[in-house]
Amino acid sequence: MTNCLVTGGAGFIGSHLAERLLANGHAVTVLDDLSGGSESRVPAGAELVVGSVTDTALVDALFHERRFDRVFHFAAFAAEAISHSVKSLNYGTNVMGSITLINAALQTGVSFFCFASSVAVYGHGQTPMRESSFPVPVDSYGIAKHVIERELEVTMRIQGLPFTAFRMHNVYGEWQNMRDPYRNAVAIFFNQIMRGEPITVYGDGGQVRAFTYIGDVVDVVSRAPETEGAWGRALNVGSASTNTVLELALAVRSAAGVPEHPIAHLPSRDEVTVAYTATEEARSIFGNWADTPLAEGLARTAKWAASVGPAELQSSFALEIDGDQVPEWARLVEKRLEDTGTLHRANR
Repeated sequence: MTNCLVTGGAGFIGSHLAERLLANGHAVTVLDDLSGGSESRVPAGAELVVGSVTDTALVDALFHERRFDRVFHFAAFAAEAISHSVKSLNYGTNVMGSITLINAALQTGVSFFCFASSVAVYGHGQTPMRESSFPVPVDSYGIAKHVIERELEVTMRIQGLPFTAFRMHNVYGEWQNMRDPYRNAVAIFFNQIMRGEPITVYGDGGQVRAFTYIGDVVDVVSRAPETEGAWGRALNVGSASTNTVLELALAVRSAAGVPEHPIAHLPSRDEVTVAYTATEEARSIFGNWADTPLAEGLARTAKWAASVGPAELQSSFALEIDGDQVPEWARLVEKRLEDTGTLHRANR
């Protein structure tokens, strides 16, 4: 049995990973500030420590007390499209918080560090996006993820800390945060249906993505510490099938049993139009996993969403800019939050 830390383990992907690690016989501590996660998502058998990865004193004390063997770093500010409007939050959490963990891992002899990266590192790259491509991120979130990938490469080469970074994208499934109006299209769509609101897509909904069911990702990630062929690498993980966002909207309303539910088209926003990856490298290392078909994954998600019911919209952060610098789509989201009385205002 190994002693594992899962940061962000009260959130969506982290909680599923913590559950899988426990099932595999490992001891699990969860570190989460509960800004986007929930205590109820922490699986039985894991110990929750409430706090932020940016709290250096807390992180150092926790690492020295628990002496973790493995770290799975999934805590992040993960709203890619709005990241340039919350630069301090994005870089403070995703860069400096990660550095705090890496330092603590080195100081206490951690044997493996797993990092949740993103396909956002590629930017407007050639598709399918491949690990051999030179990353040119086009937003603050992608920049932050790429910085930590490079830092882990240097740390392994010079200081000997083995790592694997997984470039994930559009992961969906049970326990996803339906409160957040900025991110996670599948969760947003299910919540809009249950709230009696139109499903909203940006532009014509022709953006191409690969939507990946949570179980497919967690199985691969949980095996990384024992898979030396994955060490020192940033690997794409995700579905090999693609859909447009409009196709996703149609599939979600079908899974929810309301195939005629209205779909509203919002103004287009500045985003990568086509984003999906080649996953042959990860499949050659971990074995060729079977992708859960979209209809099957959405059916499971729909069943869970119906069991918990609609969620009140809530954002855990406030935009750090104002006026014309805020994109139109973000102002529409702010208006929705304002209408529900849950809008946070930053000091601007």
